[in-house]
Parts: sequence; C-alpha cells; structure tokens
Amino acid sequence: MRRLGYRWQRTIGESAEVHGLGFLTGAVVRLRFLPAPPSTGVVFVRTDLTPCVYVPARIDQVTDTRRRTTLGRAPGHVALVEHVLAALTGLRIDNCFVELDAPEPPGLDGSARRFVEALCRTPPVVQAAHRKILSVEAPVIVAQNGATLTLHPAVRDELRISYLLDYGKDSPIGWQTHTQSLTPESFVSEVAGCRTFILESEAIELRRQGLGARTTAADLLVFGKNGPIDNKLRFANEPARHKVLDIVGDLSLLGCSLRGHLVAYRSGHQLNVELVRCLGSGGCAELSPVERVAA
Repeated sequence: MRRLGYRWQRTIGESAEVHGLGFLTGAVVRLRFLPAPPSTGVVFVRTDLTPCVYVPARIDQVTDTRRRTTLGRAPGHVALVEHVLAALTGLRIDNCFVELDAPEPPGLDGSARRFVEALCRTPPVVQAAHRKILSVEAPVIVAQNGATLTLHPAVRDELRISYLLDYGKDSPIGWQTHTQSLTPESFVSEVAGCRTFILESEAIELRRQGLGARTTAADLLVFGKNGPIDNKLRFANEPARHKVLDIVGDLSLLGCSLRGHLVAYRSGHQLNVELVRCLGSGGCAELSPVERVAA
C-alpha cells in the first residue's frame, strides 16, 4: 500500500434517528447516529444490553460473512452492518457512534437510502485530524470458487468500482454490470437506493430457519422465475448496483480512504472482507479457504 495523501476527517453535527423492522429478528429497531471525536471511527453501541456493548467497525471485529457482515460476538454482536457503513462511507462521515437497541439495524427497504436521508439532515463537521488516502502499488486479487475481487492501482484521484453479476443462464436474475466512480453525490443518486435482492427459493429457506418472519416481498427484491415479486426495479441493473453498495460498506472496515479501480466478479461479503484483511496486512499470504494472489 502507498499513501497518496490525506483529507480532513468528518463527523455529523447532531444526532439523527431511523426506526424500522429488523430483517433478521422482526423486532422494531431504533438506530441513532451520534457525533464522535476525531479518529474514533464508526462504533456500534448496543444500548439494549447492560452494560452497553461497544463494537468498533474494524476488520478484526468481523465474525461472520454469510449473506451479510457481522461484527462482534454474541450476545454483543451486530449483524447486517454493511448498509449503515455504506451510508456513512458514501457521505464521507468518518467518526460516528451508531446506537442500536437490537442486534441489527432496521432493514427498511434493503438499501441505504433512509440512512443517507437521516444523515443528510444533519450538517457534516470537519475535524482537526487526518484520514489517510491509500492505493496499491500493484494489482491485488482475492479469489474463491470462480469469484474474484481485484484492486488496481489508482491512475486518478478516485475510487471506481465495477461489479459483474453472473448467476448463470438459468437464473431469474440476468447477467448485468455496473461501474461507479464514487463521490458523495454519485453514491446518493446512483447507489444508495439500490436494494437487497434474494431468490424466492432462498427466501423460503430463510423463513424455514425462522428469519425474516415479518419481511415481505414488497420490502426488498425477491426474484421469482418471472422477475421481482410484488415489486419493481429502481434501475435495470439494481442487483449489480446493490453489490457495489455492499462493497462500499465492507471496504470501510479498512479505516482509510481507498483510491484505484476495484473490479468484482460474482464476489460477496467474504471476498470483500478478505480483500480488506489483505490490504490491512500489507501482504497477500494464503488464508484458507480463500485464495489470495498478488499480481
């Protein structure tokens, strides 16, 4: 990794709240964003536990990446953090306490839109501390089971993310791609409102496991054989755009600002997190079962 420069850190000027049902528990969840001092980072606070449990949004706190990113260990864990982290990162809010009275944020519509709307109602505050801007010196690749995630060195002052989604010819979700140069403005207009998606067969299995009992097909994108059930796409390639949203949230666990071109093919939370681990370690040693390669 090489340092390209820095920018001033930012927090929010006042608190902001979001309420809604949790996708996993079905409980009504209250989330509150609060200002935080310089160099705090993002810290989730479980206010429903006594004493409160503080869970920093750092790579060393990741405990699960199956279908979502989970930080901390039960009972003080927080699941499905990626949409909240994406909202903060997309708006360049570096330091923030995120209070929750449940083990997950509100699911809302499966996107980051309402988190962004809440954060935009409070003015950002520039802080007297630096946030490093880093890039790689050579392409870095993580791969697993045919999925790949590659970060290329920066050729301009931007993070560009390209996602290629391919679930095969028999999938109700067609092959699609999306490329986004990330700024706060482009994140809000092109990525933040793109929703979680799932196949109907997967939704049935999650219900069998007791998850998502109060979530309906109208609350997120459930794809049946003929496309979304009881819903309409906001963009023709909304699933690929949502994958970009997830990447933005997971990359925030690195704790710095990245520049370069990130190209993803069929990747998910596990590869996102492994790339962050790879970048954070400064090397690309093997971590079974994920293959890490330095090109």
